[in-house]
Amino acid sequence: MISYPKEKINVLLLENVHQDAFQLFQKDGFNVRLLPQALGEDELSKEIENIHVLGIRSKTNLTAPVLAKAKRLMTVGCFCIGTNQVDLAEAEKKGIPVFNAPYSNTRSVAELVIAEIIMLARRVPDHIRNTHAGIWNKISKNCFEVRGKTLGIVGYGHIGSQVSVLAEAMGLKVVYYDIQTVLPLGNATPLNSYEELLSVSDFVTFHVPELPETMNLYAAKEIKATKKGAYIINLSRGKVLDLEALAEAIKSGHIAGAGVDVFPQEPESNSDPFITPLQNLQNVILTPHIGGSTEEAQKNIGTEVASKLLKFVNNGSTTFAVNFPHLELNPIPQGMYRILNVHKNQPGFLKDINSMVSEIGANISSQHLGTSAEIGYLSMVINMSVGDELKERIERHPGSLKTRILY
Repeated sequence: MISYPKEKINVLLLENVHQDAFQLFQKDGFNVRLLPQALGEDELSKEIENIHVLGIRSKTNLTAPVLAKAKRLMTVGCFCIGTNQVDLAEAEKKGIPVFNAPYSNTRSVAELVIAEIIMLARRVPDHIRNTHAGIWNKISKNCFEVRGKTLGIVGYGHIGSQVSVLAEAMGLKVVYYDIQTVLPLGNATPLNSYEELLSVSDFVTFHVPELPETMNLYAAKEIKATKKGAYIINLSRGKVLDLEALAEAIKSGHIAGAGVDVFPQEPESNSDPFITPLQNLQNVILTPHIGGSTEEAQKNIGTEVASKLLKFVNNGSTTFAVNFPHLELNPIPQGMYRILNVHKNQPGFLKDINSMVSEIGANISSQHLGTSAEIGYLSMVINMSVGDELKERIERHPGSLKTRILY
């Protein structure tokens, strides 16, 4: 168990994190609160002073000024795929591992991509709008089956490859491009260049992370290289598409339609207005960042991230942290004590810690060390209770950042 009473460990879950996550913390004895909304920087700076575990989704920004106020914060959980809302480098320097759920909503996103492929091919967005307006426009012109068409997938990771499997089952020919060498699933074909994919694909779907290299990955130059009459789908990151250029291409008829779920600027709350150049265009599906918003995905995300956070707090394991050395730690043997320390990655620190342990007469049962360029993360199991004496000595070391003792 952890050395600090669980009922005194404050857990704050924001943005309607799934109830299952709340219940996992509650069942384990933590003092947990669940709030429906995101918090702005000022409000979060006040709240975080007494928080040990923080759970957020995509709207809460954990910046360096906020982290400066987080004197008690042990760990952060991003109950979503991305972590770009967190200053990961600053969190690492402060000894705060950050966890996320990179795969839990894979199926939900993939299913929506397949649905949009079919709806765009049949011009369903226009038919829906017309019929609601009382216009009966039963036509087959420019409406197609997807069977036999080519789907180009940009980014063949967990979501891209899942889309590939579903698309092939629908009778689509699948090609893909990834900057890494990735083995195909089924009969999907890797292509040698992004430009080749754009030139041969009837549908193009993007499944890439937000990186400097993916900003405006699809803009005027790429639109020009795209097969005339193709459809563009983006459920990945909002800054991947140049929406102004895409809007012009749809108006000109070069692009036959688009499905977009993520945007460069998104409203802070459901009550804020939303504007995009793609509004009111023909054969365009616009959705409010709901790719992973299914009951199943949110439940899976809640369980996955909460379990990672609990494992870290209860035994120190950092496997799957996005900004931290990975240590997978076994349960502490009966009668033993585990020292967990985060320190600057500098020569001599481990020797100094071992000397401190030796001086108090303790025997080291096991020791694990993981390092990154900035920090080292140490787990040491010893055979005697040392109270706060050893913890305080370690914390006085100029290279030490954070220390916990578990028993």
